[in-house]
Amino acid sequence: MMAVLKRMFPPSSCANDAAESAESTEGGAKAQPAPPLRRFAMDSLARREHSFVELQRKLRTKYPEASFDEIEAQLGRLRDQGLQSDARFAESYVRYRKSRGFAYHHIRSDLLGRGVSESLIEANLFEDDDDWLPMAEALVEKKLLGESDLSFGSKSHLRLQRFLDARGFPPRVTRRVLDARFTR
Repeated sequence: MMAVLKRMFPPSSCANDAAESAESTEGGAKAQPAPPLRRFAMDSLARREHSFVELQRKLRTKYPEASFDEIEAQLGRLRDQGLQSDARFAESYVRYRKSRGFAYHHIRSDLLGRGVSESLIEANLFEDDDDWLPMAEALVEKKLLGESDLSFGSKSHLRLQRFLDARGFPPRVTRRVLDARFTR
């Protein structure tokens, strides 16, 4: 990804950004130039996808002296140039969190907290996804290694139910997986 960014924005483009920023300052006063904002945002995007809101928070933390308008302008340029995309972020985030054993409700909550719109979440994350059941079964199998008491309502049953709920599995998936493993 870094090679792509370097091809799209050679070092001379950063120099042009600096010149534009210097020209736009009033009365010759030195303001925080735009290129460090842009460079920091691009470095963050080179490491992984970020939502617009995440980048905005990072830039505000890193550059508290930068105005809201400067940050918005730089992030707007990145979005217009296709370097930042909430749709791409949502897709990669869902894929990553699913690979780590998290399910619908947990991932949805994370995405909302990162400023991703409802429509993008609905386009990338489905409550009735066929992946939830095999994921929950694999997690339960792993957690039950060496367990001897497999009765309904036992400590291990309740512990697994809380675990699956915390991971964000829909209740019907949790119920189905646990009913298959525990005797009533």
